[in-house]
Amino acid sequence: MLLNIEHHTQYIYSEAVQYTIQQLRLTPRDGLGQHVKHWDIKVNGQCHAFEDTYGNLTHTLVIDQPHTELMISVAGEVETGVVGLATHQPLPVELYLRESPLTQADAAMTDFAKQYAQAPVTELMYALRDKMHYIKGVTQVNTPAAEAFRLGKGVCQDHAHAFLGCCRSLGTPARYVSGYLFTEDGSLMQTHAWVEVWQNEQWLGLDVSNGLLTNETHVRLAVGLDYRSASPVTGTRIGGGKEGMSSMVSVNQLATVTHEQRKRQTDQLYQQALSAQQ
Repeated sequence: MLLNIEHHTQYIYSEAVQYTIQQLRLTPRDGLGQHVKHWDIKVNGQCHAFEDTYGNLTHTLVIDQPHTELMISVAGEVETGVVGLATHQPLPVELYLRESPLTQADAAMTDFAKQYAQAPVTELMYALRDKMHYIKGVTQVNTPAAEAFRLGKGVCQDHAHAFLGCCRSLGTPARYVSGYLFTEDGSLMQTHAWVEVWQNEQWLGLDVSNGLLTNETHVRLAVGLDYRSASPVTGTRIGGGKEGMSSMVSVNQLATVTHEQRKRQTDQLYQQALSAQQ
């Protein structure tokens, strides 16, 4: 499947920001069934590319001039469902047994996971999806897995964190994946998250929120122990006052968006970021 992707993130500040530094994990790499045909990243600042600890292609963005807005845009074309593409493996898989504050399993999660210790990992995925309903607005990006599990609610990163905690409690290496998901109706206008589990000497992708194995509709951006180490954008700033942020993702099989569509998206992003600043 040939997928065209555009991802725009708009920041607006109530006061001038004196200095911004961000880590951008917004560039997919070849491997595990995907091939990047071309990719472009645009920012209004200095960008330095490097490979992070987990093998993600990362950019450090630095803006050392006063600014009240910041737009980060990436666009490209990725072919999925490609057979025979190996992936770069910079770390031993045992590292992905390590707990993190966002994925640590409590007694309830451990007891839940034990029920599926001898079952295929997909059975654990189905059971967790039944237990944790997909509901927006009840958790934050820093909500620990144990809390979301207790609530029985959350979004894709909560499903991923809880599944990671369960897998690791069973002694199975598992890692967080951030990326994009193609939907026929274009309903997902944001990044997505799922999990890869080490099975039979290879990584098996499981999309807990949708209850399925990953397939050619998924495009991998970055991997890590949890959301914090695989988040598309992380960073800090000096100054700026109140921040407003909005992002929009387009994943389709058609040609890239027209100039008119992009202008409408840009205007919409700006208004959404302005509203979020209030």
